[in-house]
Amino acid sequence: MKENNRKCVVLGVTGGIACYKSCELVSRLTKAGVDVYVIMTEHATKLVQPLTFQTLSKHPVAVDTFQPVNAFEVEHIALAQRADLFVIAPATANILAKLACGIADDMLSTTALATKAPMLVAPAMNTGMWENPATQANVRTLQARGVQLCGPAGGLLACGDTGIGRMSEPAEIAEAALALLGKQDVMRGLKVLVTAGPTREPIDPVRFITNRSSGKMGYALAEAACSMGAEVTLVSGPVSLTPPAGTRVLSVETTEDLLAVMQAEAPAQDIIIQAAAPADYKPTEVAEQKIKKKAGDPLTLVMIETPDVAKAVGALRREGQFIAGFAAETEKVTEHALEKLDRKNLNMIVANDVTRPGAGFDVDTNIITVITRGGMKEFPLMSKADAAKAILEEILAARKTGGAACTRR
Repeated sequence: MKENNRKCVVLGVTGGIACYKSCELVSRLTKAGVDVYVIMTEHATKLVQPLTFQTLSKHPVAVDTFQPVNAFEVEHIALAQRADLFVIAPATANILAKLACGIADDMLSTTALATKAPMLVAPAMNTGMWENPATQANVRTLQARGVQLCGPAGGLLACGDTGIGRMSEPAEIAEAALALLGKQDVMRGLKVLVTAGPTREPIDPVRFITNRSSGKMGYALAEAACSMGAEVTLVSGPVSLTPPAGTRVLSVETTEDLLAVMQAEAPAQDIIIQAAAPADYKPTEVAEQKIKKKAGDPLTLVMIETPDVAKAVGALRREGQFIAGFAAETEKVTEHALEKLDRKNLNMIVANDVTRPGAGFDVDTNIITVITRGGMKEFPLMSKADAAKAILEEILAARKTGGAACTRR
């Protein structure tokens, strides 16, 4: 456990030649008032002595999983829990592969797998290794999970080649780390409710009407809000995702279920982000038994509209409460989004064209346009984790300006 209120960075140092730069990184972070605990791989100790990092950080250096620094703690778990931010610099191709695949075979990879803290990695390797499709696939996997990258930079490499692969300079990594640490308190004291995933409307005991929503955008928003210090309630439809640690999860099945939960929970929230995709229609009747085929005869379902949950929540919006919605469209995206912004009494709406590559359902990326009554702001293709952070930053800015923060462009 922490012995003070200072922020804590756990720094993983791997066996790249650039690990000597990590000494300056430790020095910069400690001078900025951050507690730094260093974990070194065995290969890293061949290049820089652990005593160097121990002297700079004023904390013991962890190397061996089975030789705990504190006999009263399981060290990799203690460090994982202590971290406000987990940094790996240099991050070799090997550790990136381990992180992407969930391999835990030494002190560093084991602690990284156990931590719930945000992660920042500074890649460092030969250009060929960086550009290898396997490495690039691992990087995309990590970014989709919310891992932040700093670098790599281009230039002369230790092997004599010139190209991309140099570890970013310690000053740049320290600046990125301090920025991430600073964001962790910006939503402290705020109650945030996020809805995610689809709803299901039963046809009979084995069939239902639903849509292609995976819930990934909503879950990314819940995780990002948690990392910024908010008290988060996640209202989730049926999805195959693990809820972010620290969130209060309420599960729903039908649109009626979602409406009931929102009517009960919404009044107490400071910020509501409705990223769920509730079914718009449901059968007028639900068969008590499985509907059987009848010699090729067509099946006719009579459908009626489900409740408009976003509109119902917007109608109850109280003074000071901020409500954001989503508009997943296939045509006239801006026009339809603006209409929903007014009709549902929202402060903000996030629009995306789900026909665009990388912006559809069940992918790890998105292309969004954030719209308020003050204008709109377009964002390029990015991971849903990064999109979630961008959305939350826009919400915080809009709350300060009465909902008119976006600059039209």
